Amino acid sequence: MTAKEYLNQAYRVDRMVSAKLEQLQAYKTLSTKATSVLSLAPASGTPNVHRLEDVIVKMVDLENAIIADMSHLLDIRLEITQATKSVEDADYRTLLELRYLCYLPWDEIAVEMRYSTQRVFQLHNAALKKIIVSKKD
Repeated sequence: MTAKEYLNQAYRVDRMVSAKLEQLQAYKTLSTKATSVLSLAPASGTPNVHRLEDVIVKMVDLENAIIADMSHLLDIRLEITQATKSVEDADYRTLLELRYLCYLPWDEIAVEMRYSTQRVFQLHNAALKKIIVSKKD
């Protein structure tokens, strides 16, 4: 795993958590909708009285998955924080934190650090060489 791939793990997991949170919100919205259709025709078949229970169980399962993913995200962010703290150069460390922990785009990092975007890219390339990726990854 390259240093860049290692550092990008937090962003990928964060996006995954965000997507699951959006799904959960959609499920909650669906579960609160109650509509009925009035008809003169007799109802056919037996109604599924457990439908709402099934939805709630699925929502709880999704919530548990979100909690597990958030725990994983925190672990990754702690690892990345430790990796960036090991970089001695303050500019490198700041750039890595802004990019891989704050998820800022390059142009915002350039403004924040008062460098041109091209200079930020140069610093980034040099900073990546200072990151030590643990063997387990």
